[in-house]
Amino acid sequence: MNKLITIIPVSSFNNSKTRLSPFLTEDERKQLLQSMLKDIVEGIKEEVSEIIIISKDPEVLSYAKTLEISTLLEEKHERDHLNNAIIDAIKYVKENYEDAKILILPSDIPLIEKKNIDYLENNNNDFIISPSKGGGTNLLYINNQYDYKPLFGEFSFFKHVTEAKNKKMNINIYDSFYVSIDINTPQDLGELLLHGTHTNTYNYLSSLNIVVENKHGQERLNVYRKDE
Repeated sequence: MNKLITIIPVSSFNNSKTRLSPFLTEDERKQLLQSMLKDIVEGIKEEVSEIIIISKDPEVLSYAKTLEISTLLEEKHERDHLNNAIIDAIKYVKENYEDAKILILPSDIPLIEKKNIDYLENNNNDFIISPSKGGGTNLLYINNQYDYKPLFGEFSFFKHVTEAKNKKMNINIYDSFYVSIDINTPQDLGELLLHGTHTNTYNYLSSLNIVVENKHGQERLNVYRKDE
């Protein structure tokens, strides 16, 4: 297989994961994001050729260097910062890595692991995508021979698939439960505590005395802090 370059966009550590407020403080949410990034890197680093974090936040870029991965300073954009940042990163990959394939991941899927990358390597598709639970995109693999522009945002999974069809790409929809778990709400924390006992993120959440219990009701899980 040709080189596989992974792009992870991270806007900022400050004010990250606001949907978890006030369940977690701003500093706790920052440390949560750091833990998730560490899990992603540890889960896939040996399976990909390069991991590049693109961000405008110097603190994010500094943290990425402690993980011994590459960094790219995000350029200023007047609108659609996320997709334009990813476009910049794709351009960088095309200019610096000959015949590389591109993998785009969000920063909040700490359960991704080696077997998920093995799946990509064992399939000769131009386009592989994994949906998130809410219709978003949690993994996007593209053959960079195509001029494909990312469409992250609301219900991006469907937009990405439609765009790939329009470009006549060979599409593979990769349905992975672990990849689908992105961390945005207390319920998501509960899923991580159940399924991610081997992760840095699990250890961090446990240090905050966050626990999960089964619940019969509208929400399947009861996630709370013991000291509250």
